[in-house]
Amino acid sequence: MAHLSYRENFLRAIRFRYPEYIPTTISVFWPLWNTYRKKLEEIAERYKMFFLGFNRGRIKYEGKPGIIYVDEYRYDAFKCLWHFNIKGYQGQVVKHPLSDWKNFRDFQLPDPDKGVPTESNGIVSWNNIFEEMERARDEGNLVVAGMPHGFFFQRLYYLRGFKNLMIDFIYKPPEIYELIEKLTEYNFELVKRFLKFNGIDFFSFGDDLGLQDRMPISPKTFKEFIYPSYRKIFGEIRSRGLDVRLHSDGHIVEVVDQIVESGVNILNLQDAVNGLENIRKLIEQRIAIQLDIDRQKLIPCGGPEEIERYIKHVVDMLAFKEGGLLFYAEIHPPTPLENIRALAKAFEKYVWLNI
Repeated sequence: MAHLSYRENFLRAIRFRYPEYIPTTISVFWPLWNTYRKKLEEIAERYKMFFLGFNRGRIKYEGKPGIIYVDEYRYDAFKCLWHFNIKGYQGQVVKHPLSDWKNFRDFQLPDPDKGVPTESNGIVSWNNIFEEMERARDEGNLVVAGMPHGFFFQRLYYLRGFKNLMIDFIYKPPEIYELIEKLTEYNFELVKRFLKFNGIDFFSFGDDLGLQDRMPISPKTFKEFIYPSYRKIFGEIRSRGLDVRLHSDGHIVEVVDQIVESGVNILNLQDAVNGLENIRKLIEQRIAIQLDIDRQKLIPCGGPEEIERYIKHVVDMLAFKEGGLLFYAEIHPPTPLENIRALAKAFEKYVWLNI
């Protein structure tokens, strides 16, 4: 039984101040909720500590149990056209507004005064954002300044197209430097507006930088085109004494030093593709790690006993009484119900510290 609130325990963990337990989040994506429904609700109710914010009746189901396939198109705030084919999942940009640099002259980024853009939809107004943050503060929950996923590197290729961006990094047309400068300033302006709110616990960013087993760009290219912008944006936050969390999927080992140097002190990264030995070194450097448990093989395809052994192994290898380790587990099809239960059960058994 925890004595600290979730917020206090979380802050102790990221700041190496002896948390009671490893803060842990199980995030089941909607297609699985729609598949298992009440049976999954029973697990979430039993292990509510890990299913943050879960309440029966809050999740809305549609149609027959299972995955729902759609064929939808939607423009985001940057005029990128997205295509969606599974309800509850992110889509893919299929039309890039700056695929031809001739469109750059008339291109405008969104107005930062209007609010914060979502990755693939519209803009959330500052009134709504601050109301939500005030509610979190009043209820004693974590107050997070949430920047959009894909805020920089991904946004560059949403705008240009991935192949075009890779060519830009080689041939270095003047427009790519101008676009990067404008996108940096845009994100910087969003940060400045967030900083008007009193009581932020940390800023959270998302930018998937890695492929399965390597980076799509070299550390040298990252240093020239991405790192300076990260450093400016994150440095402003750190200068105010606030923490910076960055989520990144994929293999990012080669640029982790640059990520840390730019100001990130909470890193949400994947375990299997980055290596637990490398991750332990980061924690030893007092970088808090929110470890993304293997969602590609272990969770969907491993057996319950294998899942428990792995969680124990990770705790034995990465958990320190001072803190620095957090768990995050995304659950996707075709994960069987017994694996979700086994994961929650293993967390309940092994996350406790200092006892």
